[in-house]
Amino acid sequence: MTFEATYLGSNGWFINFKKTNLIIDPWLKGDLIFPPGEWFFKGSLEQDISINKDVDIILLTQGLPDHCHIPTLEMFRKDIPIICPRSASGILEKIGFTSIAILKPNEKTQQFNLSFEATAGAPVPQIENGYIVRDDEDNSFYIEPHGYLDENLDKQNLDAVITPTKNLELPLVGSFVKGAEVIPKLINKFNPKFILSSTVGGGCKIFRFFK
Repeated sequence: MTFEATYLGSNGWFINFKKTNLIIDPWLKGDLIFPPGEWFFKGSLEQDISINKDVDIILLTQGLPDHCHIPTLEMFRKDIPIICPRSASGILEKIGFTSIAILKPNEKTQQFNLSFEATAGAPVPQIENGYIVRDDEDNSFYIEPHGYLDENLDKQNLDAVITPTKNLELPLVGSFVKGAEVIPKLINKFNPKFILSSTVGGGCKIFRFFK
């Protein structure tokens, strides 16, 4: 097996590489509430989501509640390595996490056998992160949850891209998820073997990739 990707719903993914387990933007328990309060936006899970394997690293793409979900993050041990944009760092520090790597677009870091390159993601309103992730056997994927592609990235071959595949709109705001528009660009940029649909919801799905 090259790696296994489990869709957790919303923006959440669990990636099982051969040596390392990675969880992305998890919402596993409790309600999802956006400021200024639940009267504005409140989401609920039908039931809590359990992970039956150890999590080695947490990867966050944004600091917004549907990516940096406080009740879920409070479940994890406080010394777990977390990679995130600046917008999430203050929230994580308040929770008590002690191993936080803050990345801006074009910056890279290494954790265990995985390398992480931050890419320019959605402007909501500040520029948030996408990521290119590779392990030490050159298994790789790209993820960005709103359908924004950093045009400055070099062309390269990746095993998978994790992206919305539909556009989502809000009144007065317009398209805030541009999945349908970004798919041709992702194919041209990364020549992926697989495209995994994210962000638009749905139940848990497991994908296994082989070379």
